[in-house]
Amino acid sequence: MEQRPYVLIFLGPPGAGKGTQAARVAERLGLKKISTGDILRAHVREGTELGKKVAPIMERGDLVPDELILAIIREELKKLDTPRVIFDGFPRTRAQAEALDRLLEELGLKVDAVVLLEVPTEELVKRLLKRAREEGRADDNEETIRRRLEVYQKETEPLIDYYARRGVLFTLQGTGPVDEITECILKVLGAL
Repeated sequence: MEQRPYVLIFLGPPGAGKGTQAARVAERLGLKKISTGDILRAHVREGTELGKKVAPIMERGDLVPDELILAIIREELKKLDTPRVIFDGFPRTRAQAEALDRLLEELGLKVDAVVLLEVPTEELVKRLLKRAREEGRADDNEETIRRRLEVYQKETEPLIDYYARRGVLFTLQGTGPVDEITECILKVLGAL
């Protein structure tokens, strides 16, 4: 049986567990995880032209310009015969959400569901500092982390209302055992 296209977005502040849960849900449901952060960090590591452009932006904790992000997303979607994807960390702004809607419409797709993971701020800071130590991520020092959380609050939190109004938003707590969070997400999404 051929599977239908499916577009899922994971929303939440840095350190909420979006990447972890997106990878787990992608594996369980047979979806491709598209993480703009992972793609951008790979370009920085490899020293590509894109990597050279975005490295200073990321080091400051600012958002990478929409046109660069959307070009990456378009390329990733075009690689797939039947797009069944999870966006991890995208969109991050209302403008990106609207641009994604236009791109998806162009490709005959739509956002099927948005999972919002909520985690208290101090828990986020603790998680991100731990991740910085474990993974050696230079973009995760306390000053940059707090800046990223402020940017999230200002730029990304408005998407909660944007997707809630469309009836596709599911809000879950991002604290507790990882397996339990995964099971809650899968239960909320139902059989896809």
